[in-house]
Amino acid sequence: MSRAWTHWATSADLVSLRLPAHDAGTGLTGPSLGEAQYGSSFVLDVFDAYGAGLVSNPNVIVAGSIGAGKSTIVKMQLDRALRRGRRAVVVDPKGEYGDLAARHGVVPVALGRDGWCSPFSNDEREGRDLLRALLASAQGAPLNNDQHFALDEVWHRLLAPRPARVLWSLYQLLASHLESSTPSASRSLALILYRFIHGDLAGLFDGEDEPLVFSGDLVVLDLSAQWSSNSLSVAVLSAVAAAQQLVGRPGEFGYLVLDEAWALLGDVDALRWLRGSWKLARARGLSHVLVLHRWSDVAAAGDAGSAQRERAQGLLRECETAWLFRQPVDEAREMARALGLSPREERYLTGLPKGVALVRYGAHRSIVGVRPDANDLGFIDTDAAMRER
Repeated sequence: MSRAWTHWATSADLVSLRLPAHDAGTGLTGPSLGEAQYGSSFVLDVFDAYGAGLVSNPNVIVAGSIGAGKSTIVKMQLDRALRRGRRAVVVDPKGEYGDLAARHGVVPVALGRDGWCSPFSNDEREGRDLLRALLASAQGAPLNNDQHFALDEVWHRLLAPRPARVLWSLYQLLASHLESSTPSASRSLALILYRFIHGDLAGLFDGEDEPLVFSGDLVVLDLSAQWSSNSLSVAVLSAVAAAQQLVGRPGEFGYLVLDEAWALLGDVDALRWLRGSWKLARARGLSHVLVLHRWSDVAAAGDAGSAQRERAQGLLRECETAWLFRQPVDEAREMARALGLSPREERYLTGLPKGVALVRYGAHRSIVGVRPDANDLGFIDTDAAMRER
């Protein structure tokens, strides 16, 4: 007679080994986003997931090849959130969210065409940190020590309470330095501020009229006019800062969608500022949703092993929820390295069919086929092949 040795394991043990016994979805209730591979409908709202202990923060990354289904799932999630009374702001560099806005009775706002918005909150420290990031981003290089000192000096000279036109007021305090041809920190700051008042960034974040006042549950900030310009990262940074004042208010939950996220990941000062916002996501009830169309966009943030690349990857690793669509082999390898995916998950990414995603939520994984319903078809950019899935 021989003894048969066995090992008992719970489903939690198997999940920790990334060997789930089955995939029945999240167990959450609500409108379906699709079907889990071995389960039924797949439901995922990050705030519900946080409340259920499935994730430890509400930040989300959506990544995949062009046409794999990224925009579809983002719009579906926003629509379901809005129908539940959540709020959402979309920073839309390519003008692709017009149909979703129309579905909810909203007209996208094109900054510079429809008016200007102030990106500065009432918080003193946040305002100054944002100003530093804006000027460094516009300069294309970090502020040096002399510029930091000069900026702090002029910031303290602003009238209290802080004026609505912050950038214009700062420019007025520094404009006299433009009369001198001698290089100085104050003159360099004045030249940067000139762009916001009279140059290529004029009319976006400063103007003679009253600033735009956003209201309603959905706001779409259309930055398509800046899409092909060198000022895209500055425009996106300012729009994100303005948007954060609209969502995540006390007692509310809100989504802030940042499409074409590479515009901030490759900007040293913008990325540093964004990381600060990331840390406050739970306290603000705010879910940042970063949409990346090529994983190599992360590589563009800096050379391998550089501090900038590590900051960008660290930001993405801190997204507890990820919708990962099909990737080419080389990009899948980089994604797996950045997000700490297993070799099996890396192989999944290269073979996923269109409209199917590897979804990571906390310690859990699901293979999900995205299933738009009849309501979704009116506002998603999906071709016939996708609709037949």
